Amino acid sequence: VEQKEYDLRYYSVGSDTARVLADRSALASPGGWIFNEYASPSFSKNGERILIGAAPKQPPKDTTIVDFEMAKLDIWHWRDPLIQPQQLKELRGEERRTYTGIIRPDYPNHFTAIANETMPNAAISDEGNGRYALLSSNLPYLIESTWDLSPKYDVWVMDLETNSLHEVAKPLLARPMLSPRGNYLYWWDNRELAWFAYDIASRSTRNLTGEIPVNFWNEKNDVPTAPGAYGVASWGENDEYVLIYDAFDLWKVDPKGIKGVENITAHTGRSDSITFRYIRTDPDKRFIEKGDLLLLSAFNNKSKERGYYTLKQSGRTPLQKRVMGKFTYSGLLKAKESDLLVYQKSNFNTSPDLHMTVDVWKTSKRLTDINPQMEQYNWGTAELFSWISYAGVPLEGILYKPEDFDPAKKYPVMIYFYEKHSDELYRYFTPAPSRSTVNIPFFVSRGYLVFTPDIHYTVGQPGEDAYNAIVSGAETLAKNKWVDNENMAIQGQSWGGYQVAYLITRTDMFKAAGAGAPVSNMTSAYGGIRWESGRSRQYQYEQTQSRLGYAMNDSLEVYLRNSPVFFADKITTPLLIMHNDNDGAVPWYQGIELFMTMRRLGKPVWMLQYNNEEHNLLYRRNSKDLSIRLQQFFDHYLKGEPEPEWMTKGVPAIEKGKTWGYGY
Repeated sequence: VEQKEYDLRYYSVGSDTARVLADRSALASPGGWIFNEYASPSFSKNGERILIGAAPKQPPKDTTIVDFEMAKLDIWHWRDPLIQPQQLKELRGEERRTYTGIIRPDYPNHFTAIANETMPNAAISDEGNGRYALLSSNLPYLIESTWDLSPKYDVWVMDLETNSLHEVAKPLLARPMLSPRGNYLYWWDNRELAWFAYDIASRSTRNLTGEIPVNFWNEKNDVPTAPGAYGVASWGENDEYVLIYDAFDLWKVDPKGIKGVENITAHTGRSDSITFRYIRTDPDKRFIEKGDLLLLSAFNNKSKERGYYTLKQSGRTPLQKRVMGKFTYSGLLKAKESDLLVYQKSNFNTSPDLHMTVDVWKTSKRLTDINPQMEQYNWGTAELFSWISYAGVPLEGILYKPEDFDPAKKYPVMIYFYEKHSDELYRYFTPAPSRSTVNIPFFVSRGYLVFTPDIHYTVGQPGEDAYNAIVSGAETLAKNKWVDNENMAIQGQSWGGYQVAYLITRTDMFKAAGAGAPVSNMTSAYGGIRWESGRSRQYQYEQTQSRLGYAMNDSLEVYLRNSPVFFADKITTPLLIMHNDNDGAVPWYQGIELFMTMRRLGKPVWMLQYNNEEHNLLYRRNSKDLSIRLQQFFDHYLKGEPEPEWMTKGVPAIEKGKTWGYGY
């Protein structure tokens, strides 16, 4: 079927009909291009330009060969910019790709091409009104992006008044952005660990933060790649300044370097350990105007309390605390034409009800009571718990206790972990069927202590780092008389599932363990595919969460010693695995490898494989089933409840769909 061609029609108020503003003849250069069904025309802010996409006309499918005579295969080529699975995942987007150009209503049938197949990414300054267009391409660097996530772009600027193009960098180790009025490009440089601005008119580059005596890179970065920035809050009117975050405060920086830098939060964030972040209450506003009152979110890094401050742009005490408390504030919205703010407010034992204020928290009012039935249940409390890891690192975690906690009793302990959780001290959890992990309020309500320890990572030993943090935390917690240290369990999903698998090869202190979607063999996982994106998994081990820091060919030993499957003979803890056959994040065979190895060694192991399910369960029926089995499994080992049939004898394939093995 021939691809349809479209023309662009323009209607003026008062006209009888829309007139043809441009058709294929406007695309004489480049030749063979059309306006197709994905052209997506839009007006610039002032209406003087129409931004529209054009693309080469796609050839029709060859119908001279009947389908049953056509081979169906994917050909993987070592020089392909992207591997075949990623190409297939991105195929829909590529088929719909168009290249931005401009048509002026007062200059009909003339298309000014901006982007093209060499420079596919285009952004026009000042909401389409501006003089300059930013063009970029990462096409020459796609092969290395398989294992290296560091941004790398060739960058140009087009002057739309003179229709001239000049090169900015080739490559730039960042993906630059345009300032709101289009006077500057700006970017974070991962090597220099600084923000830079490029003055388009003078074609000069300035380091914006190099001389400021604080770090603007994420100082908590613990993966083997260059740290990212804390971010940019906003630009000022007419690009006069840019507001940049450090870990705590906001800095006002003149991109021309004429005016001195100013810490507009007066170093209060750093001195009080409060992280301030600007909230854009008007989503249509692209910059800060003189006289604007800024609303800032606030997070106390020590107490974990949250709230809001306001910041005037002048005056003796511009920074004012409006509300801080032992709550999470979320979903804030401001009325367009008044000072009315609505938001949600919650913590572990307070449902996220809707609240409002009309006077920036001098007064406030709760508008809803969405969960009155909570009062009928034994809920819980949340508190910070601190200890020193085996590596000598001070750590924090959250300890959840039943609402009716009695220090004279002993309680079984469920330990759940994934990276860090202590900043979520005042987070609300909905008691709902589990998609992959233990539901904290459900287990707490049933008489468990639940402990969520933070993990401090280095490079090359993620398993041992987990051991140093989690086991030391469990031992410290177990010193309390109200902890039943004979009945402690661990559970985690994905990266947490890997850590569970590793920990039970290193210690027998846990009575039972649950691992969802665990990587058990880093050597086989390294060469696998993340099927949900089609990407190779190599970057994950070399640069991101898996934190090994080396290519496998450069350090096979690191991959071997961090792979639980090779140490399965040391496991004595009963293990429940969940790994689903449509997992697009962690290859399903990782769970199978661990199961088969433990089975061969005669170790107690079960694996739940939900059919055609994802990394985390999508279907409620399966979430309910998993919740039942998690409860039964841990209740048996930690509370002495009977083993259900699925644990004692399994569910044979011949009985699948007839019985679920819940009975005793």
